Amino acid sequence: MDASFWVGFINIIIIDVVLSGDNAVVIGMASRKLPPEQRRKAVIYGTAGAIGLRIVLTAMATWVLLIPYLKAIGGIVLAWIALKLLLGEGEEASDIKAGPTLFAAIQTIIVADFVMSLDNVLAVGGAAHGDFALLLFGLGLSIPLLMAGSNAVAALMDRLPILIYIGAGILSYTAGAMVISEEAVQQHIAPEYYYLDWLFPILLTSFVLALGIWRRKRIYPSAF
Repeated sequence: MDASFWVGFINIIIIDVVLSGDNAVVIGMASRKLPPEQRRKAVIYGTAGAIGLRIVLTAMATWVLLIPYLKAIGGIVLAWIALKLLLGEGEEASDIKAGPTLFAAIQTIIVADFVMSLDNVLAVGGAAHGDFALLLFGLGLSIPLLMAGSNAVAALMDRLPILIYIGAGILSYTAGAMVISEEAVQQHIAPEYYYLDWLFPILLTSFVLALGIWRRKRIYPSAF
């Protein structure tokens, strides 16, 4: 094992820790309304499905990069998921059923993790530099990070409802960053508009949160 292996090894740990945070947020938000036993199942099955998709994406990484507007479309889907999760919270017990089904939570987790995994897969793939053992290590490390992180997020959101808005904001900002960083989108942005790289994610986050709060006030007026 030469120095490049250990550099890649350390880089993959850092990448997984940093990029697994957003995924843990969406898993925690999607599963927090379930009873404890079903929540554990949602985290396990949802994470397993998400990791399976990551393996497929990793194997097809070169081909995936050639699909125009893929990251942009994924960002739009993620913004919709953030809004959906935001609107699904704060309901009064008399107004709705106890919560989403186990299947619905797993479905949301897998779809969201799929569109958010593009950056993770490409980053880990790049850090591995073609080393299959490092690639497997990166994918394996993401499993406990996602499971531990998402359970912590779900528990905290039960105690601090304000974290629901913070979580939706994180997902929305990630969605905006995915859209604006899409190479096909960048080709249509003039150099003098470089500030859109940070401004667009902020604007999208503001839009999703404002729309979510406005809709929640109309649907659940007594909660405000």
